[in-house]
Amino acid sequence: MKVLLVEDEVKLGEYIQKGLTESGFLVDHKVNGLDGYHALMSEDYNVVIMDVMLPDISGFEIVKNYRQSGQTTPVLFLTAKDDLEDRIKGIEIGGDDYLTKPFAFAELVVRLKNLLRRANQSEYLSTQLKVADLTLDLAKRTVHRGNTAIQLTSKEFALLQFMLERKGEVLPRSVIASQVWDMNFESDTNVIDVAIRRLRVKIDEDFEPKLIHTVRGMGYKLEDESGLEHQ
Repeated sequence: MKVLLVEDEVKLGEYIQKGLTESGFLVDHKVNGLDGYHALMSEDYNVVIMDVMLPDISGFEIVKNYRQSGQTTPVLFLTAKDDLEDRIKGIEIGGDDYLTKPFAFAELVVRLKNLLRRANQSEYLSTQLKVADLTLDLAKRTVHRGNTAIQLTSKEFALLQFMLERKGEVLPRSVIASQVWDMNFESDTNVIDVAIRRLRVKIDEDFEPKLIHTVRGMGYKLEDESGLEHQ
């Protein structure tokens, strides 16, 4: 598996590169944002480790531009701040996970493997998930509403897949957090709300019928309440 590591702290970068190499990864280490962005746009990687605070350009800005170009490679942010605002911002611009410095190397490896497992599960699946005119193809990793292709980040894809697999069920925020992020978010955070909002913009805003519904005080569900899927 090929990893792009963008980390300006040279000793930390070398430590991560050495550890991941010993764990069987191929690691391309860049020490500034511009080199990292150039590598992202010119090479193929299985996963990206992106430091947020870089000397020349923010890791957030790099990933935002990368996502806007239509790329869906999983991205794990490294941040020195365990800040809710940073977590939300990372999700909003297309990040898939984050890890706060300092961290245990074993945790980094586990998180990378989780991201890779999700990204590569389509190799073993060939089914399509559908509701109304929304189609998610697990093998091709594509999403359409009717004939319109919709670009999703890998995290958005995983969230939509989870909701489609349990369509019609009310999904509490805590269940979404544990099943899609492998994490327990505090009940008073709005990280899940932000992720749902971003997904809604892409699959519901310009289409009918609306498929993602808020169940006040309980969570969310994905369902065609117009009855279109039964026609």
